[in-house]
Amino acid sequence: MAYAENYLGHDIGKLGFGLMRLPGTQGGGDPDIEQMIPMVDAFMDAGFTYFDTAYVYDKGKSEEAIKTALVERYPRESFQLATKMNAWLGKPSEEETKRQIEISLERTGAGYFDYYLLHAIQKDNHELYDNYKLWDFVQGKKAEGLVRNWGFSFHSTPDLLEQVLESHPTPDFVQLQINYADWETPSIAARANYEICAERGIPVIVMEPLRGGGLSTPPANIPEILQAVQPDMSLSSWGIRYAASLPGIITVLSGMSNMEQMEDNLSYMRNFQPLNAEEQAAIAAAQEVIANIDQIPCTDCRYCMPDCPVNMRIPAIFNAMNRRMVFNIQGQADFAYNNATVYTKASECLKCGNCEAACPQGIEIINWLEKAVDMFE
Repeated sequence: MAYAENYLGHDIGKLGFGLMRLPGTQGGGDPDIEQMIPMVDAFMDAGFTYFDTAYVYDKGKSEEAIKTALVERYPRESFQLATKMNAWLGKPSEEETKRQIEISLERTGAGYFDYYLLHAIQKDNHELYDNYKLWDFVQGKKAEGLVRNWGFSFHSTPDLLEQVLESHPTPDFVQLQINYADWETPSIAARANYEICAERGIPVIVMEPLRGGGLSTPPANIPEILQAVQPDMSLSSWGIRYAASLPGIITVLSGMSNMEQMEDNLSYMRNFQPLNAEEQAAIAAAQEVIANIDQIPCTDCRYCMPDCPVNMRIPAIFNAMNRRMVFNIQGQADFAYNNATVYTKASECLKCGNCEAACPQGIEIINWLEKAVDMFE
């Protein structure tokens, strides 16, 4: 898939800047442009050019922030910008959904999108994209020149991916969740989904290579396993290099929230080297450890939150639970749970099911919240 390495003469590089977890937004605030600008500059100076946002990220503030930090400061042909159309979060109508590309173009000032995605295809929403005729719509936008490449991000099982590609066999790319922890996890099925795209010759963009940041501090004795092979490499580097080592990968998105994360990623991706045999063996050992740990596969995407009638911070609660279950650190877990439930405790769940309908991972959220009550309350 040599064509996955190059876009219109530009070498994209194997690291993409994911704009979902921008500086300043972690506590629910606005993107911090003053922190973003030097991060964008460092990224571009290192030769990387791919930026990924979405219509729904931070209620549109992510798209607005990249206009200020990137689009207004660099020649348009010097970078690639991706964004996404969401047909289900907030339940917009067909007309409102189709207007999203116009709004995204206005927010970003980009003129066109190099990569445009139907956002988070999964079992509970894929028929909506069909009913709204959005597959034909985005291909029409490509014909108009407003989109250079079209595809979709996918958060479900291989049977649905096969079904989607049978009905819509010509995407320019597919965006998949791929990380070494979930390579064989049934709910994410990273290997199987990747192989479906590889068999069809469809290039892949990788999201969640660090499983929402969880692989920056991996559980059990995994740090010792990895650092015995590469003592000077960060734990985050293993997740990103693992994904980037796969054939047919356009780029690997990393949701960087501060300059420290940016500098770490650039340190090993600037002159990227695929994992060697010894490193692959270390990853295999880490995967065996993870396979034996019971935990919640939450990636902190926060899709469960907007339609929650009690405004519960579900990912933060799950983070606290995983600290207890995976790391067995009760004090830190209790502290994390108390911070997550300042306004709404797990016991206040109304069991409406809105969160489960929106969850890309198919997590049984209501059941886990009941366990959180037992665990912390």
